[in-house]
Amino acid sequence: MEANSIPIMIQVNHRNSFSRIITLCAAILLTFSTSLFSQIDAAAGDATAGEALFKANCGACHKLYKKMTGPALFGVVGKYEEDYEWLGKWIRNSQELIATGDARAISIYEEYNETQMNAFPGLTDGDISNILAYTNTEKPAPPAPGPGAVTASGGGVSNNIILSILGLVLLLLIGVLLLVNNTLKKFAQAQGLELPAMEQSARKPIWQAFVENQFLVLVSVIFLLLGGAYFAYGWMSQVGVDQGYAPVQPIHYSHRIHAGENAIECKYCHSSARVSKHSGIPSLNICMNCHKSIGEVAGPEAGELSSVTEDYSKEFYDKEIQKLYKAVGWDEATQSYTGETQPVEWVRIHNLPDFAYFNHSQHVSVAGVECQTCHGPVEEMEIMYQHAPLTMGWCINCHRETNVKVEGNPYYEKIHEELSKKYGVEKLTAAQMGGLECGKCHY
Repeated sequence: MEANSIPIMIQVNHRNSFSRIITLCAAILLTFSTSLFSQIDAAAGDATAGEALFKANCGACHKLYKKMTGPALFGVVGKYEEDYEWLGKWIRNSQELIATGDARAISIYEEYNETQMNAFPGLTDGDISNILAYTNTEKPAPPAPGPGAVTASGGGVSNNIILSILGLVLLLLIGVLLLVNNTLKKFAQAQGLELPAMEQSARKPIWQAFVENQFLVLVSVIFLLLGGAYFAYGWMSQVGVDQGYAPVQPIHYSHRIHAGENAIECKYCHSSARVSKHSGIPSLNICMNCHKSIGEVAGPEAGELSSVTEDYSKEFYDKEIQKLYKAVGWDEATQSYTGETQPVEWVRIHNLPDFAYFNHSQHVSVAGVECQTCHGPVEEMEIMYQHAPLTMGWCINCHRETNVKVEGNPYYEKIHEELSKKYGVEKLTAAQMGGLECGKCHY
């Protein structure tokens, strides 16, 4: 048995060694082929796929043609064309590369105020190649504004041409009338005709006859006094209530773009509406939370947005963003604040009389009233205007018709429990809870 088992064991060992050698060679070949075919190569990348990867991973800090939190990335392919391997390490984990003492990595880190770049270990060589291919995209030419577009200067070329033509036509008409008048006068003189002089009337002037008639004077005075009192009362009743009032603001702000297209919640900017009597004017710092990274209404890499309409051009919107930067003292080149600020004199739109009390938090947080109930379809307004009349009658009708949301409302839980138990009331209006008492709004 022992003599026969020795050759078998040797044979088994030879087979195991052979299989291990084959496995090792296969692993080496696989590693070599992987490194060969998946190495970073911008020329072989897909720019279309790279655009999606760029927006998902890089767009928060980088733009192609403009410096943001990080540098503009257009042209980075040519800069690191001879060292894609180093660039791949930097993209995947820049902090790890800095920790190794790499001089180039440390230099870039210090140049951008030691701002830490996010790590992207999940990006493959192919992903990085696609991103680099996208960063090599040439900047497209800006689109020409539409025929009726409002430019940064505020007017369209076509309007100036039309006004010039109308002015020229008016001058021609005046000239023709003067020429016809002179021609008719010369023709009459040539025929020996003389124009009759205006005969003075022997009757009294109407104003003199009116003044001498005391009854007419008395009736007219009474009529004027009553009419004046009626219109004065109507005008004073509307003081501070300007439905449709849409003033021009020092910086154009499109609620249609912000609240509509970008779906920014009203209370993100008007945060004090939740807890305060007033909704508040948003601080410009809130604007800069987004506009540090958004310096134009639509970058060339993002395509044309629907906000660029016939009435407002891209140039117009970009000019307004520059006004914001000037007001807060933001320097795009250094991505820092200069400290040189300018106040923005916003024009108030909704303004109740001082004797009328209104609390935003009571309506927004407690009653759960939507902003659009009073302010209208804000998400559709290019220019903000006063949608509701804001009169006393309008408020009273709302209190009479609107049911208070008591279910699940901590403020009304106890009241709802007592009303349901004692009176079987499931719904009640603000008027039924004392919303029509004078002291609720006037104090």
